[in-house]
Amino acid sequence: MFWTIPTIMTWTRIVAIPLIIGVFYLPISEPSRNLVATVMFVVFAATDWLDGFLARKLNQTSSFGAFLDPVADKFLVCACVLVLVHLGRADVFVALIIIGREIAISALREWMAQIGASKSVAVHMIGKLKTVSQMVAIPFLLFDGRLFGAVDTHLWGVWLIWISAVLTIWSMVYYLQKALPEIRARTK
Repeated sequence: MFWTIPTIMTWTRIVAIPLIIGVFYLPISEPSRNLVATVMFVVFAATDWLDGFLARKLNQTSSFGAFLDPVADKFLVCACVLVLVHLGRADVFVALIIIGREIAISALREWMAQIGASKSVAVHMIGKLKTVSQMVAIPFLLFDGRLFGAVDTHLWGVWLIWISAVLTIWSMVYYLQKALPEIRARTK
C-alpha cells in the first residue's frame, strides 16, 4: 500500500516543505510571498484530514500510511515553525518546545511499541487540540497581515502559537504520565 491515493497525499505534505520555504526566496513582494506560503500551507495541511478520510472510505488503510501520516505532519509543522523563527514571527523558545516535544514523544511512542505498550501513549484529545492550534497559528503567522481588513493575523498567530506551546507541554506531560507505569514495570 505504498502508492495509494491517501499515501500519495501524505507524501505531498513532505514534498511541500521545500516549496513553502522556497516561496520566501521568490523575487515577489513580501505580501505576495506571505499569501502564497499561507495558501500552500492550508492546502497541504488539509490533506492531513483528507488522506485519512480517503484511506477509510477507499479501504486503503495501511501500517505504512499510519506511520507516514504523523511523520509528514511533524515535518511540515517543524519546518514552518523554523521558517517563522527565521522571519522573526515566532519565538525560538516556542520552536524548541514544539520540536523538542515532537522528538521526545516520537521516541517515547517508538519505545512503547517495542515493549508492547503502545496503547498507553495512543493519541489523546490534548494532542489533537495541540495540533489544531498549531494548524491555525502557523498560517496566521505566515500571512502576517490583516485578513479581510480586520483580523490582525500576526497578533492572533502569536497568541495561538503560545497556546499551542502550552498545549504541547501539557500533552507531553500527559503522554509521559501514561507511559510511566509501563516504564517502571519494565525497568525493575
